[in-house]
Amino acid sequence: MTTYPGGHGTFWRPRSGCGTGCLPLPETVPDAGRLRRVVRLAGLLGMLLSGVLLLVMLPALPRRLRPYAGRGWARGLLRALGVRLRLVGVLPRRAALLAANHVSWLDTLAILAVTPARMLAKREVGGWPVIGALARVGGTLFIDRDRPRTLPATVADVAAALRAGDQVAVFPQATTSCGTTGRSSVAGRCSSGAARPVPFRPALFQAAIDAGVPVVPVALTYQFVRPAPAVEPPPAAVDPVLTSIAAFIGDESLWPSVRRVLGLRDLVVTVDAGRPLRPAEVPYRRGLARLADRDPGPVRSALDLAG
Repeated sequence: MTTYPGGHGTFWRPRSGCGTGCLPLPETVPDAGRLRRVVRLAGLLGMLLSGVLLLVMLPALPRRLRPYAGRGWARGLLRALGVRLRLVGVLPRRAALLAANHVSWLDTLAILAVTPARMLAKREVGGWPVIGALARVGGTLFIDRDRPRTLPATVADVAAALRAGDQVAVFPQATTSCGTTGRSSVAGRCSSGAARPVPFRPALFQAAIDAGVPVVPVALTYQFVRPAPAVEPPPAAVDPVLTSIAAFIGDESLWPSVRRVLGLRDLVVTVDAGRPLRPAEVPYRRGLARLADRDPGPVRSALDLAG
């Protein structure tokens, strides 16, 4: 068993050290209110229904138009959940490997809402109702973390997609973290104590080297746009407030996490695109992984994409 900062796990299935104890107390975060929760739940069910219709339509659309249909659906779902979206930096329009930190099930929606990327998801996602089927039709690639011997084939599949001109988004941490980079979130209890609970694993960066395409680091952060209710001691940051409330961590199942997000007010997810890293400059996967493993930290000025 290999030891990682903030937790333990195997090389193939690391643990971040973050659990539900890293979530802030419910009374310390902005509450959306009962009526807004009901409206959002109705919107969520409506978007899932539209997802079923999209499943029928996607195969009939030209391949180049499918990602744009998916982007519209992802933005609509974020809006239904009450989550605002911001983009910082510039994402490439050509083939690239997007390497992002992993915080929440919302991460995939945030990335798809800003760029027509193919995702690399764990095999279990393919079995999720509606979302799993949409993922398969939309060109998502899957990785089986219960069978390490399949990793070379997965890397080859990612490289083939990159050579075909696609963007592919991956989560090289291979697990989720609380998203506050070891700092306490507003009135939170993050105890991982590490700048990044799990470092980026280098294997998937080999696909970018093999395909000769750049790696774009992507930092995902979740914040409140207005201060949370008064707590003692008060949070150091006032606006925006970094939070772990959207994190999907530990042994938590999907529905409790979805229900928690539905009840939040003023939540913003920021997609922060860094400078492209070219394999010609760093021709080693470990070097690319280290350079791409950015601390999300405070986010720069952002473009608000969805209210």
